[in-house]
Formats: sequence, C-alpha cells, structure tokens
Amino acid sequence: MSVRPIALALSLAVLASPVAAAEPRKLWEIGDLRQPESVLPASDGFVYVSLVAGSMTEKDGVGFIAKTTVDGRMIEPEWVSGLNAPKGMALVGGKLYVADIDELVEIDVASAKVAKRYPAEGAGFLNDVVATPDGRVLVSDTAKNVIFALKDGAMTRFAEGLELNGPNGLAIEGDRLIIAGFGPFVDGKPTGEGHLVELPLAGGKAQPLGSGAPIGALDGLVVLGGGGYLATDYLKGPLYLIDASGKHEQLLALSPGSADLSYDAASKTAVLPLNHEGKLVAYRLD
Repeated sequence: MSVRPIALALSLAVLASPVAAAEPRKLWEIGDLRQPESVLPASDGFVYVSLVAGSMTEKDGVGFIAKTTVDGRMIEPEWVSGLNAPKGMALVGGKLYVADIDELVEIDVASAKVAKRYPAEGAGFLNDVVATPDGRVLVSDTAKNVIFALKDGAMTRFAEGLELNGPNGLAIEGDRLIIAGFGPFVDGKPTGEGHLVELPLAGGKAQPLGSGAPIGALDGLVVLGGGGYLATDYLKGPLYLIDASGKHEQLLALSPGSADLSYDAASKTAVLPLNHEGKLVAYRLD
C-alpha cells in the first residue's frame, strides 16, 4: 500500500498542511472470534466487543458481548450472552446500550445482566449507537433510513429519509450528529455509494458533509476533530481518512467486513473488528 501526502494529522488537531504519513504499524491481534462487529473502549480500561455469532438479521439468541483489555488480552469471552445480532454500542453511566436487530438492549454493567429491551417500532436493521450530551441515546437503522432516539424510556423517530444515505456509523461532533452512510440499496443489494452526512442535534434536515460524492459502504466512524474523520468500508475493507470536503485517503488495506472501530487519540491506536475473518486488530496510525 502506498500512502500519499495527506492534509490531516491523525489526532485531535486542526487540519495541517500536507505531510507524509508513516505506514500504520500493527500492534496486536485477537483471533478466533465469532463475527466481531463493534468495539467500545471504557474508562475502566476494558474494551467491549459485540459478536454476532450467527445471522446478522435473525433472532437466534446466539449473539454476545466480550471484554478485552486495551492491549489485546481477552478477559471474558462471553461477558453477556443471550443477544441476537449485537452491533453498535454506547455507554451511558453504568449502562451499556446495544443495537440488536429491532431493539435497543440496555445492559447493567455492574451486574453484567440485561436490564431492559426497548423495541424500535418498524425497525429493519439497527446498527450503531451513540449518546448525546442531553441524555438521548441514538441508534441508526441502516435498512429503513431512520435514526431512532431513546429518551426517558421511550423510543421515537429522531430523523428519517433517503438523505440519511443508509445510516450506519454514528458520532457526535459539537452540536451535530455525523453519520457514516452505507449508501442506498438497489433491488435489495447495496451499492456501496455511501458518504458522510451531518444532522443538527437540535433537529433539522440531514445533508451531505462536504461534496456528498460516493466513498464506499461506510461502517465504523470516528471524529478526529478539526475536520477529520476515520471510517471503514465494510464491503471492500479499507480504513479511510476523510476530510470535511468529502475527500478521502486510504490509510490501511483491510479485508471486507471491517466494521465499527475505535480510536484513541493519545496513543494513536485504532482497534478494528474484522467481521469476516473473526479478528480484532490494533494499529498505530502515525
């Protein structure tokens, strides 16, 4: 892979002038995992990993959550079981919220037990989860072009429409929601023509972030700050660096199935689930 000059520093920094980026360096790997889909670091030093372990869409009860350390040691292979096809996650206080096909599952972290399940009426494929500063928990529905919101125990539709571009990964940046679009479907098949979308948290119309030119089947999303974003392409695999104009650069060649990553700015470490390969891999991005 050749890495061309890029205009973004891989940290929470303002856009800089073009510099040559160093080749990403692999730090560790955990294998023999059953369809890892999302990784979420916690302040206690653990990383939560959602594992589908079966069908992405069927309520088969075989999905679960694992716990690892930030340096790649497995702690609890099946920390919480009995889920269906768990995907994106968000921590709010002592609760872990998990997207699970057509419901948002609330797990009590202290007891490692499912506390509540919140059905999302009409949902087709709940995918990523993010918490807002005002206490809402938002969850994307890629199949139905909907963003659901959980507030005070009630699930409502926060936004919907084709302009959400098949919403997959979610992230908060200031007063807006940034969405990684998986792209539209034609005759039930993904086009892979996704791009980044922005949506005001106060409500309003979603619009492309930047040009709206197709990038890929975007899945995991990280806001770097200063107009920079990391996103994975689930269908083709690469990790992209995207700027606020929509221009993108491949940082890392990965296999198809790269999904909902995490990124630690202090250590410049990205942890990526490779769903098809059954692996978690960590890279230092300089």
